[in-house]
Amino acid sequence: MIPRYSRPQMAAIWEPANKFRIWFEIEAHACDALADRGVIPADAARAVWERGQKPYTAERIARIDAIEAETRHDVIAFLTELAEQVGAEARFIHQGMTSSDVLDTCLAVQLTQAADLLIEDIDKVLAALERRAFETRDLACMGRSHGIHAEPTTMGLKFASFHAEFQRNRARLVAARAEIATCAISGAVGTFANIDPYVEEWVAAKLGLTPEPVSTQVIPRDRHAQFFASLGVVASSVERLATEIRHLQRTEVREAEEYFAAGQKGSSAMPHKRNPILTENLTGLARIVRSAVVPALENVVLWHERDISHSSVERMIGPDSTVTLDFALARLAGVVDKLVIHPDACARNLDQLGGLVFSQRVLLALTQAGMSREDAYKAVQRNAMKVWDENRSFLDLLKSDADVSSHLPAAQLEALFDLGYHTKNVGAIFKRVFGREQ
Repeated sequence: MIPRYSRPQMAAIWEPANKFRIWFEIEAHACDALADRGVIPADAARAVWERGQKPYTAERIARIDAIEAETRHDVIAFLTELAEQVGAEARFIHQGMTSSDVLDTCLAVQLTQAADLLIEDIDKVLAALERRAFETRDLACMGRSHGIHAEPTTMGLKFASFHAEFQRNRARLVAARAEIATCAISGAVGTFANIDPYVEEWVAAKLGLTPEPVSTQVIPRDRHAQFFASLGVVASSVERLATEIRHLQRTEVREAEEYFAAGQKGSSAMPHKRNPILTENLTGLARIVRSAVVPALENVVLWHERDISHSSVERMIGPDSTVTLDFALARLAGVVDKLVIHPDACARNLDQLGGLVFSQRVLLALTQAGMSREDAYKAVQRNAMKVWDENRSFLDLLKSDADVSSHLPAAQLEALFDLGYHTKNVGAIFKRVFGREQ
């Protein structure tokens, strides 16, 4: 985790203090369940809570690290330090459990905590997109395919498109959270040979998880693969929106641009520059989040009931992916919220090609007037190519073309060059996306 791209609340999930607190709660809840079953004394379970539930200060963490340096086993180091706090009753801690019970259940808690923050982040992105969509609902602008002028759309529809996509992303994260929120307290190779399944159910309920149906000795990694794949999809949506803004900010387009604050500098060499640095940054951050997807998929394949080939991967991609995406979503919400829109540039770009954007409507009108589609296409295209090559008025060329004018008189041709024709269904689309037109 790089501080430059970390926000405190998400980063705190992956700090040792939070991890060890979760480990302690897993062990302490398991003791409660064992005491409830009569396997260990109730006084021992109470002692674990009373003496062990102390903040994981820097001193406690340093002690665990020192023990691990000798034992070379993180869970044993943790349990050893906990035993120092609890005393004689510590012999009842971790009964029938294996390290993966602690590690995997803790990771499930951490990932659900991270998912909750990411869902909150997406809600902020959705709110910004909705506000900007309605603000620019009827602002006509150029629609493009292959980067080339196509037909008119509206700036509001652009925002609505991204809003619909992030609605889907929110649903993906909710599903990924549910998929990962499982608990395994099943012991070596997952057979519950030395621990009652009741303990797993107890701990799961206390931590807001569900018991893993079959955990072998680890929680199956297809769950984690889906989680990180979902993060990758969200990251790609972040990049798609960021890339759209970057294109719209190009000097030749300049229909929108990132907010440029007073005192901000765009270039060390060129004082005139106003660069799309935030959305370029988001493009790069999205690549980092997606880079975790393939390792997460490869983690699905483990030897027999368990190995630890997945462990080193998850210790890195868990924090890095969630922290990075949290930062990216927060930045994206800010970019959208303060994005500067230039209506004059939108209008100028609509008129840039002399009316070519109405070519399809002319084509359709000619077929409806009796011309074959093939002939109509040829007639419209030959006039359109003159606009490209000679920078002339498309409407004037059509009026002077005998094949066209014999089917469509001047007044009818002029009526075809109506911008409102292309935006007449904006309200219907908004109702689909937002449940309301205005």
